[in-house]
Amino acid sequence: MNGGFVDWADAKIHVGSHVVHYGSGVFEGIRSYDTPGGSVIFRLDAHLRRFYDSAKVYRMTPEMDRSDFREAVLETIRVNGYAACYIRPLLYRGYHSLGVNPFTCPVEAAILVWEWGAYLGEDALEKGVDVQVSSWSRPAPNTFPAMAKSTANYANSQLIKMEATLNGYDEAIALDPSGLVSEGSGQNIFVIRDGVIFTPPMGGSVLPGITRDVVITLARDLGTPVVEQPVPREMLYVADEVFFTGTAAEISPIRSIDKITIGDGARGPVTTAIQRRFFDIVNGRVTDTHDWLTPVYSVAEAVAAVGTS
Repeated sequence: MNGGFVDWADAKIHVGSHVVHYGSGVFEGIRSYDTPGGSVIFRLDAHLRRFYDSAKVYRMTPEMDRSDFREAVLETIRVNGYAACYIRPLLYRGYHSLGVNPFTCPVEAAILVWEWGAYLGEDALEKGVDVQVSSWSRPAPNTFPAMAKSTANYANSQLIKMEATLNGYDEAIALDPSGLVSEGSGQNIFVIRDGVIFTPPMGGSVLPGITRDVVITLARDLGTPVVEQPVPREMLYVADEVFFTGTAAEISPIRSIDKITIGDGARGPVTTAIQRRFFDIVNGRVTDTHDWLTPVYSVAEAVAAVGTS
């Protein structure tokens, strides 16, 4: 926190902090994976670019530049000794005054790391999840900036997630203000029909997901066409396959939507191929040809760790 390591139990902020009252914060979700070659972070630089872009939109200037923050992320993992973990960089407005104007409040920073398994459950990666279309829509353009990963935006996500949970679903899909498909409560979405992958465009009130970008790249590597275009709600019901993507969700197939079975009600072949390729890369089973993996430890540190284990 703010340049120093703090025990988890002592990671506290003042109740008058601006972020508590007005949601004035931006954050990221990143994963590190344990591979045969050592611990690696998946798409660290892409995540940090989005992190600093989000801060720019909200006129928050971090004290550390991106390269120093990058090293702080690596060092936080090393200090905690994790091989695989979830990483949560956070910038937020701290305590000074409680007016809506945030400029008098300091911009503070934290990096949290913890062990976190499959977000929607281990079975979800293979068997898929049951979801509904939410009654809550994503924000209209020029209200909340969808391209910024802001804590305030996730008030909308909470409403979507709570409704789904109370209705007995694993997740929900939100529509955009025009009634077209947007995304999940914290995931991007892909729809497959006749061998073509469709996904809502950036103008559809969606976050520019890092895993979304990865899936588009992997699909094209595998020779599967990807089309970014508006997706009507009914296309969800008649799709051959549908899946969520995100750092937490990774690549999670959807087996039913609004109690309508999708395809055969199981993970489909296109989803399987992309999911397998994704996990082969992040787990170090194939060569990372896209330079997506950042080693947590240097070669010398990794050798030293093996020598002392």
